[in-house]
Amino acid sequence: MNVHSSFFNLYTHNFARVAVAIPEVHVADPAVHAESVIEMMEEACSQRALLILFPELGLSAYSCEDLFHQQALLRGCLDALQSILHATTALPITAVIGIPLVFRHQLYNCAVVIHEGQILGVTPKTYLPNYREFYELRQFTPAEHATFSKVSLCGQDDIPFGTDLIFQLRDQPLFSFHAEICEDVWVPIPPSCYAALAGATVLLNLSASNITIGKAEYRQQLVSNQSARCLSAYLYSAAGTGESTTDLAWDGHALIYENGHQLAESDRFSYEPQLIYGDIDLERLSQERMRQGSFSQNARTHAETIKSFRTIQYSSQLPRGTQLLLSREYERFPYVPSNPHIRDKRCFEAYQIQVQGLVKRMKAARIKKAIIGVSGGLDSTHALIVTARAMDLLGYPRENILAYTMPGFATSSRTLEQAHALMKSIGCHAEELDIRPSCMQMLKDIGHPYAEGEEVYDITFENVQAGERTSHLFRLANLHGGMVIGTGDLSELALGWCTYGVGDHMSHYAVNASVPKTLIQYLIRWIAETGQMGIESSRVLKQILDTEISPELIPSSQEGDNEPQQKTEDSIGPYELQDFHLYYTLRFGYTPPRIAFIAYNAWHNKHKGTWPSIPKDRRNEYTIADIKTHLRTFVHRFFQISQFKRSCIPNGPKVGSGGSLSPRGDYRAPSDGESAAWKRMIAEIPDDLDA
Repeated sequence: MNVHSSFFNLYTHNFARVAVAIPEVHVADPAVHAESVIEMMEEACSQRALLILFPELGLSAYSCEDLFHQQALLRGCLDALQSILHATTALPITAVIGIPLVFRHQLYNCAVVIHEGQILGVTPKTYLPNYREFYELRQFTPAEHATFSKVSLCGQDDIPFGTDLIFQLRDQPLFSFHAEICEDVWVPIPPSCYAALAGATVLLNLSASNITIGKAEYRQQLVSNQSARCLSAYLYSAAGTGESTTDLAWDGHALIYENGHQLAESDRFSYEPQLIYGDIDLERLSQERMRQGSFSQNARTHAETIKSFRTIQYSSQLPRGTQLLLSREYERFPYVPSNPHIRDKRCFEAYQIQVQGLVKRMKAARIKKAIIGVSGGLDSTHALIVTARAMDLLGYPRENILAYTMPGFATSSRTLEQAHALMKSIGCHAEELDIRPSCMQMLKDIGHPYAEGEEVYDITFENVQAGERTSHLFRLANLHGGMVIGTGDLSELALGWCTYGVGDHMSHYAVNASVPKTLIQYLIRWIAETGQMGIESSRVLKQILDTEISPELIPSSQEGDNEPQQKTEDSIGPYELQDFHLYYTLRFGYTPPRIAFIAYNAWHNKHKGTWPSIPKDRRNEYTIADIKTHLRTFVHRFFQISQFKRSCIPNGPKVGSGGSLSPRGDYRAPSDGESAAWKRMIAEIPDDLDA
């Protein structure tokens, strides 16, 4: 096996491709249904899926009514199942098929799990609806009436039977699934709840589910919530065209959800058979269960029920030897939704969280003034906006914001003008403090070559300026009885891109501390586009968004430059990619190779065909070599050199589920830890697609 081909294969990284089928229905014609099942299994196999789910009673049709008591139909279903077993012996895919089966003179509505010609198990329906249009108790027996745990079927003996079956793939132990049938998920405590607590990561529902107005939306909510509550994937297959319309109609609704998020959905009311696919992130589900301690606590509460579950292990050859990228879309900006409506809602929430945090802190401190440094760049701009809104809510005049722009040796005329324009438009008290004289005094006092006329622009030269600004702000806070508002963001904390102690690392309250750079950009854009600070402020904000991100600490070699010359991203990598790495490191604890694989799927040029719908600032692309380079930088800075700064950061509100780096909240780590384990894994990432 080519190791690099294996790297670009989703199964290498603990993903699993699954399929949900909506065949065309022919009421009471099992032979035709068998042909459809075989054909759709072959198609799913060609797409490298591990499992395919079919609807409830799919071999007979759900709407057979009293035909279920006709031996011709029941025998026809057995013959159809036998033909499927024979035809799919060589197919490395698991199928879950709905069928009526008689055991010990009782008829059960069953899900049969088959793999390579073998029946792995049979799960009967637990809850039989007998209200409104449903009359299942007329034909079928509830699962709880069964007094046996094994059956014989199609010439195979000792087949596990029951609702307590979990099927686990030996070759991928994280892939373990449980089946329930239609009504089972509509009850207050579905059987799948216990199955998830017992270890099932993939939950299946074979459904028929006729359609009435509004029911589809309820199904989506039901499946989404069950997948989220159980920290699982949930596959749902409902009967489609061809079921009897004597009194009902059918929309063929197939769904795949993962932990509350939709991966795939069928076209409803289609008159053609359908197959939908989803690539389930098994490792994410496992990580979520490991981190959410209440999940295992709940399992202990129901220990007796969970102990009764039986695990049926089976083997299957995983298609790992070729390139197989993900079919699911990963957001390039995990902190910023691509859907404009959702993005606006998230921006509103993030903004209100920041404002509320500052309002409470100022009330608690009995302080009515805020001190803030304004550079004309992104972070201080957003911090100033948050502070202005907090003042409005507190009933204090915006003149109580004492804002200072403090030009240094490398401040460009553009950012200086933007700082003044922003402060004026906000209506705060604005002053300019030139820090160059005090910086020169500091450089002279410590014997730095720059004070003697040498062009030495080292880390000392940079940090003297950063420290001088913060020192001024704290002393101004003492002088005026105010609170220093921190401006640094989550991305900078992750990469250690802040001056420790007396520098931009420190403040009295850090409103941006858990807001990444990519989200701050969108927050400012949202505030500008919604006009929340007024027309003039919106104009300035848009200018700031178009400005190069720069610390502006090293002077340009060319005189008269009006733009920032020092580029932050040249030193630490592009924020859009480093924020991607941060999210999957902090939120899920993924390994560097797995992050690189997901990043490649999100950022390589497969999206070119859909670029017209992607905003211009989302259209960058990165090769696997680019990703590897910047991930190496991220790993070194995040794990090796920056934790000591994060271990003593100021207070600030947690904003998103992507996490924060507060040692009092989401992230606790030793300041003197090593990054060697992560760096060694970087070597597993190839340098190009075809190496």
